Amino acid sequence: MKVYNIAIDGPAGAGKSTVAKMAAARLGFVYVDTGSMYRALALYFMRLSIKPGDMSAIGDALAGIDVTLSHRGGEQVVLLNGEDVSQFLRAQEVGDMASAFSPLAPVREKLLFLQRELAERTSVIMDGRDIGTTVLPNADLKIYLTADAKVRAGRRYKELLERGAECDEEEILKGILARDAQDMEREISPLRQAQDAVLLDASYMTVDEVVSFIVNLARERCGL
Repeated sequence: MKVYNIAIDGPAGAGKSTVAKMAAARLGFVYVDTGSMYRALALYFMRLSIKPGDMSAIGDALAGIDVTLSHRGGEQVVLLNGEDVSQFLRAQEVGDMASAFSPLAPVREKLLFLQRELAERTSVIMDGRDIGTTVLPNADLKIYLTADAKVRAGRRYKELLERGAECDEEEILKGILARDAQDMEREISPLRQAQDAVLLDASYMTVDEVVSFIVNLARERCGL
C-alpha cells in the first residue's frame, strides 16, 4: 500500500495543529503533532530545572526520556516516559521553553528518528517548523501555513479567555513576535518556507476553509 506524507509548517499560532488534525481525519491519515513532542521534552527539562544553555545536563536528561504518541477516544495523547502529559503542553511557559530548546541539535536528533520512522510506515500529516525542509524533505505535499501576527495573537487571547485564564493581548502579541524571530533566526533548521511548499495565508479564512483547501490539494497531488 502506497504511503503518503504531507508536511505543514508555519509560525506559532497559525492553526497548524488544528487543521492538520482535521485534514488527517478526513483523509484517513495519521496526525503527528511534532510541536507537542518538543513541548513534552521541554516539560521534562522544566521539571528538572534544566536551562537551555546547560548542554551537559540536557545530554544526560535526553538519555532518560521517552516520548511517544498514542490515541485515546479519537484524540492524540502525548506520553512522556509513560505519563500522559497532554494537559500540560499548551501552557504558555511550556511553549516558550519548547521554542528555546528546539533549536538544540541533541534535542532535534532525539525526535527526528521517531518522526521519520512514523512517516515511512504510514501515511501522515505532520506539522511543525521544519517538516518540509528537514524532517520530510521528500513529502508528497508541503504547506506553509501562516497568518498575520495580530490575528494569531487575537486567536490565542480568545482561546485563553475561554479557558478562564487571565491574559493580556498585547503581551501575547509580543510573545508571538519574539517566538517568530527565535524560530526564524535559529542556527539549526530555522523556520522557513520550503521552495516547493504551497503558501497559505489563513488570516481571514475559517478553519473549515483551510482544511478543505489542504484536503482538496492533497487528493489532487496524491491521487486519492
